[in-house]
Amino acid sequence: MIKKLFITLAALAATGLLSQAQNRADRLSLSDSGSFSMILLGDPQGYVKYDINQPLLELCTAWIADNVQNLNIKGVLCTGDLVEQNENIVMNRAMLNQTSREMWENVSRSFSRLDGVVPYFISPGNHDYGLTKSEDGRTFYPQYFPFERNRCWRHIIVSSYPNRSGSITIENAAWVIKDSVWGELMVITTEFQPRDEVLQWALDLCCKNPGRRVIFITHSLLKEKTAEYTNASYKIKDVSNGGRQIWDKLLSKAPNIVLALCGHTGKPAKDTYKGQPDDWSLSCAYREDLNDTGKKVCQMMFNVQVLGGGWEGNGGDGWLRILEFCPDGHTVKVSTYSPLFGISHLTKHLAHRTDSCDRFDMVLE
Repeated sequence: MIKKLFITLAALAATGLLSQAQNRADRLSLSDSGSFSMILLGDPQGYVKYDINQPLLELCTAWIADNVQNLNIKGVLCTGDLVEQNENIVMNRAMLNQTSREMWENVSRSFSRLDGVVPYFISPGNHDYGLTKSEDGRTFYPQYFPFERNRCWRHIIVSSYPNRSGSITIENAAWVIKDSVWGELMVITTEFQPRDEVLQWALDLCCKNPGRRVIFITHSLLKEKTAEYTNASYKIKDVSNGGRQIWDKLLSKAPNIVLALCGHTGKPAKDTYKGQPDDWSLSCAYREDLNDTGKKVCQMMFNVQVLGGGWEGNGGDGWLRILEFCPDGHTVKVSTYSPLFGISHLTKHLAHRTDSCDRFDMVLE
């Protein structure tokens, strides 16, 4: 009897029936079987600052890990602000109920679902430095996200630059993702309000690799809705740069940066706390500009931390973005999806955003 059971299970596994046994509501597919994708996560701080919100971030990373093959995911991009406060044990109960250590431990545990599965690239935000929000350049990011934790990084990192403490970390780092059609895409991550020398390092790296199109990630670049550039307005030490300076010193001068991503800004609609729908235009922005060589630079801000109830809501309703890199080697289809809503047949009709600011195409030169 037992032998027959094993034979039956083996046959089911061979036909793929076991893998389909769970009645899944959230199974997605790309528009073209020849595409690959990257997943964009906005600032996670709203998920980790309350213990009751923390499972939502873990749901997001679990969903990503589960869909690596299905969506041909080659990388996960995160805009930073992993925690609400980098180093604090005095909790302001009006805005959080977790200490900094508890927040770092939770965000680290959530991302651990991706370790050894897919590379992820994070540009730390203002809340990841100092005591509460970038009073100085100290951060626990290197301790919780050392290079060795994800073996997927080991063979794709091509450069790094010291952080504000003079240590080699992955705060400022460059990585290469390969595709048969798109060629070699270089992803560059930077510290919050990067110093002049960091921008120069990134510019030199771009100029030395003219055959690689570059995706640049930094925490602060664009303001919500208007897509105006941000200012360098935090106390973090040394000369540092906001969005306008990043454009002037790097994005406009680099010949091959085709896409820049950020988070940081965003605010809830005035009527959010009265139970009215969220205003999505206050959580994202997009613009295109020509660099000094006349090539287009696409720039996108995505930060959903106020969706799902405002600043003290659930942290973002699980919203993330799927960037589908199409087999024409130029088109990226942007879609906005929530695993939180997608996991149930009762709410899956709410899991896709279809407004013009949530679903659109970019053409990367």
